[in-house]
Amino acid sequence: MKSRLMACAAGLALSASLGFGAAFAADLKFTPGEGPFNWDSYNAWAESAPDLSGQTVTIAGPWLQPEDGYFRNVLAYFTEATGAEVIYTGSDSFEQQIVIDAEAGAAPNIAVFPQPGLASDMASRGLLQPLPEGMGSWVADNYGAGDSWVNLGTYKDAEGNDQLFGFFYNVNVKSLVWFVPENFEDAGYEVPESMEDLKALTEQIVADGEVPWCIGLGSGAATGWPATDWVEDMMLRTQPADVYDQWVTNEIPFNDERVVAAIEEFGWFARDDDKVAGGADAVASTDFRDSPKGLFSSPPQCYMHRQASFVPAFFPDGVEFGADVDFFYLPAYAGKDLGNPVLGGGTLMAVTTPSDATTELMKFFQLPLSHEVMMAQTGFLTPHKGVNPEAYLNDTLRGQGEILVNATTFRFDGSDLMPGGVGAGTFWTGMVDYTGGKDAATVAGEIQNSWDALK
Repeated sequence: MKSRLMACAAGLALSASLGFGAAFAADLKFTPGEGPFNWDSYNAWAESAPDLSGQTVTIAGPWLQPEDGYFRNVLAYFTEATGAEVIYTGSDSFEQQIVIDAEAGAAPNIAVFPQPGLASDMASRGLLQPLPEGMGSWVADNYGAGDSWVNLGTYKDAEGNDQLFGFFYNVNVKSLVWFVPENFEDAGYEVPESMEDLKALTEQIVADGEVPWCIGLGSGAATGWPATDWVEDMMLRTQPADVYDQWVTNEIPFNDERVVAAIEEFGWFARDDDKVAGGADAVASTDFRDSPKGLFSSPPQCYMHRQASFVPAFFPDGVEFGADVDFFYLPAYAGKDLGNPVLGGGTLMAVTTPSDATTELMKFFQLPLSHEVMMAQTGFLTPHKGVNPEAYLNDTLRGQGEILVNATTFRFDGSDLMPGGVGAGTFWTGMVDYTGGKDAATVAGEIQNSWDALK
């Protein structure tokens, strides 16, 4: 929750210059004028911000403790500048409740969606309002891979017209490969800068009599999902982004030769006994939470593990980033000229009930400070090119933020955009079948048949 420490003299002076009261200044988590924050742009906005005293903005979303408190610390700076009260309510049943509230005409001003699917559906039903004019061009100019974020937030309205409804705030990165620097140093390996280099490194490790990869697909009823991330990353590295988009919407069939080729790219790593810890037969049965532990055994059971930014939660106790573990960007093919694509996910804000104060709050979320305050408190990542990377909580997050800012293309987790019966069903089970030895084209055809059955 908000800090109750008294602001220092510099903070009070800033408050006075902006016309703020000392009572508000005491609520701010970080003292204005101090720390690795963009105070100048915040001050410039605050000086011209309207007086919204007496107005309230309501926000509903999926963030619970402690993230809700971190977010309220951000909102305090908006209240400080405008006088408007902002009330955030988190719920573990947000996705059900927001539909009920919107249909009843009782929606909050802003809804925070965990992924685009529900937001797109509500937009098409007239339950969302387009974002303020100019926000799309701002995102395109100020976010890494800006056009990607605009496209991800653009949905059809009730009349079938494309409008910008979603503003992404707090995202994650999946295109990461984790490794132990000491192991690389001892073996004389270097971090690869292209997919060609990564494959060469994989073969070099095998030639040295070692095992390059730890891969595990086990996840209870969700077994198979880690392989879908692999395939999605390979799609983005072998095909233009528009082909990826056509794939996740089934404009091209799942058994299109380009999709089959991406599956086989994953198989190049996962279906070779020499390349994966425990052999290919162990891939499907190894729990994804246990699979990275091979990096830290002595001697190492593997040298690399591809997984998203959340995976450190499953590292052994006491592992320190930088000293004990590091990561690199899963590189693109140098020979395919597809830029630096990044796979990930994230939450997006959409306006459900417009108001003047809501419009001003959305402007506030364009400020670097509104991202930096979150960056300094928790595992928050942003593609905002204007933020100070020194505000990140640690080096791990700082490195992932750099990947986001330098991305040329960003795409959302494809399985999350597919119908549940496919993306969280036959795609998962199909990847288990594939790692077990079934032909990629056969598996892709079966997944397409399941998609056809849902239409």
